[in-house]
Amino acid sequence: MSGFVEKPEPVEVPGLEHLHTGKVRDLYRTERGDLVMVASDRISAYDWVLPTEIPDKGRVLTQLSLWWFDLLADLVPHHVLSTELPPGAPADWQGRTLVCRSLEMIPVEAVARGYLTGSGLAEYERSRTVCGLALPEGLTDGSELPAPIFTPATKAEVGEHDENVSYEEVARRIGAEPAANLRQTTLAVYARARDIARERGIILADTKFEFGYAAATADAEGAELVLADEVLTPDSSRFWARRHLAAGPRPAVLRQAVRARLADLPGLRLGPPR
Repeated sequence: MSGFVEKPEPVEVPGLEHLHTGKVRDLYRTERGDLVMVASDRISAYDWVLPTEIPDKGRVLTQLSLWWFDLLADLVPHHVLSTELPPGAPADWQGRTLVCRSLEMIPVEAVARGYLTGSGLAEYERSRTVCGLALPEGLTDGSELPAPIFTPATKAEVGEHDENVSYEEVARRIGAEPAANLRQTTLAVYARARDIARERGIILADTKFEFGYAAATADAEGAELVLADEVLTPDSSRFWARRHLAAGPRPAVLRQAVRARLADLPGLRLGPPR
């Protein structure tokens, strides 16, 4: 379909092994085994990479993540080791690059919701549940939930959609104790971030976290969760201006705004590339 492009070829850097080019980030490995995450200015929607980049978007996402990692460090450790550029890296990587610990990632998207909207709203309208959790009658788009909920999703293969799953399914996949720890940590981090955002006139409607374990402790009982990837950016979260929190559509931020605009275009097929 015109207007969409394939992911670009990776930048070759001496001493770095290219591992993956995602829709937004490029991932490399250093000779000592650390990971290098580079946030591009690309923007994606509905599993497509759009042809027009947003200048400095990658830097904004990276600096936001660093700000949040610092504010959340007393709740959960994070994977960032350094923001220094690896030797030989392009100057354009400055401000958009994180050198990180290599983790054993948990194969679950840890989603926390404090407000009903998006895919959660669609499920609620069908069944009065979200990821198997019963919710009260009378909620509408934008309603604040009685309490934040943990609504995990599976990590899909490239080109596929993540799929919401129940907490019980997560416990079956990763074990009861790790699942309980994942839920508790996700909701604690969400609550902290929600309060920080609210003080600034911003509503954090929902967000997605990714966690892992340090490789040496991944199989150990009670291994410590480590917060990874990006955190609380407009790409991973749904933010609203508090002044707009009323019945009806709310102006969204960045990626959600792009998705909403695409959804309004006549004849556009929304979904993964074929």
